[in-house]
Amino acid sequence: MAAFFAQLLADLRATSALEGVTVALGFVYVVLAVRRSRWCWVYGGLSSAGLAWLSARAALPMQGLLQAFYVAMAVYGFWRWSAEREAGGQVRVGWWPWRAHVAGWIAIAVLTFAASNALARYTHAAQPLLDAACTAGSLLATWLAARARIENWLYWIVVDAALGVLYAKQGLALVTLLYFAYLGMAMVGFASWLRRHPGGAAA
Repeated sequence: MAAFFAQLLADLRATSALEGVTVALGFVYVVLAVRRSRWCWVYGGLSSAGLAWLSARAALPMQGLLQAFYVAMAVYGFWRWSAEREAGGQVRVGWWPWRAHVAGWIAIAVLTFAASNALARYTHAAQPLLDAACTAGSLLATWLAARARIENWLYWIVVDAALGVLYAKQGLALVTLLYFAYLGMAMVGFASWLRRHPGGAAA
């Protein structure tokens, strides 16, 4: 553990300007998402564009593709949250059916298995299994966020913790700290959205 934090501090000293701007934009995205503001998607899209470039340079191809997907989802999310606003201008939130979650978990497992094998065989990906699993989980979490489903925060808690480790292994210190900050904000976001819609998940 001591070696991990020592390396993290060393990587912080070598942080690029692009990484710094990307992290700042990403943090603003999460804060606005917790507040259910549609403008979170603008900051999220810009942050994802920067992360796509950083991921490609760090030999994390699945994360690079995922960040490109986030840019597209930012457009959809802004449109969806604009159309589903309450009187106060904030997006309406709700639950996803549990059967849909089961289907989502199966899809995550299948995609992780297929993608990790392909990455290990055909690319020089640094962490094929973890990269693929984080990508598959992030796809579902992003879709749920764009649809303003409360459970998106629970998925992000798991995914953000794993991504923090993934980026730390690749020396992207600020991005690592960003994902650990995301982890904390996801917990806050879940509690905040739950207060707006405390009923249980849909059948």
